Amino acid sequence: MPKETIYESEQSRSRQALATYFRRIARALGRGDPIPVDDDGTVTVDPGTESNLEIEVEREDGTVEFEIEMEFDEADGVVETDAAASKGTFELYTDSADEWRWRLRHDNGNIVADGSEGYTEKRDAESGIESVQRNAPGAHVVDTDRDEEPPAEGGSNATFELFGDTADRFRWRLVHENGNIIADGGQGYASKQKAKQGLNSVKSNAPGAAVEELGDDEAPTDDEE
Repeated sequence: MPKETIYESEQSRSRQALATYFRRIARALGRGDPIPVDDDGTVTVDPGTESNLEIEVEREDGTVEFEIEMEFDEADGVVETDAAASKGTFELYTDSADEWRWRLRHDNGNIVADGSEGYTEKRDAESGIESVQRNAPGAHVVDTDRDEEPPAEGGSNATFELFGDTADRFRWRLVHENGNIIADGGQGYASKQKAKQGLNSVKSNAPGAAVEELGDDEAPTDDEE
């Protein structure tokens, strides 16, 4: 039977992006979860309990290839090509101050996340969305009321912080390692568990969510933002 290519991707990645990608794989292996192949997690591989690992480094015409190949019997594993289709959409719009903003709307109509600021340029708002898509899935969750700190290993370049506000409501924010808040829940929750459910929705739905630019008649009013 000839080889069948189920999924293939080639792109340039920074060292940090490579580290984040391989950490996602390592974390899934350690937990016994399906391994996310693509950034969106829509293609996954569950190799079962044991696989053959082949590592090869080759040099040719000034180019070095570092190949890592994992092989397992098809009967022992599972491959999914539509594993984690997003149930959310990023809505991109301009506010009353003519600044660009975004929010993540679940298919049930709820707003599960929004940006923490407005942007003068549209491309900056789009970069904010990309940062959330890239960092949310692997971000550690810490409870700042308990003075928790994220583990030194694994995770992404951002951390979900859970905290209580002055109105005794629970909130979350996604903080990049540079200190910038790149997303928050936009609301307070009655319980910490509800806040965790909100951020977990962002973890699972942000990576594969489509981006839709709203027209002026569709953009939220000041009361809705």
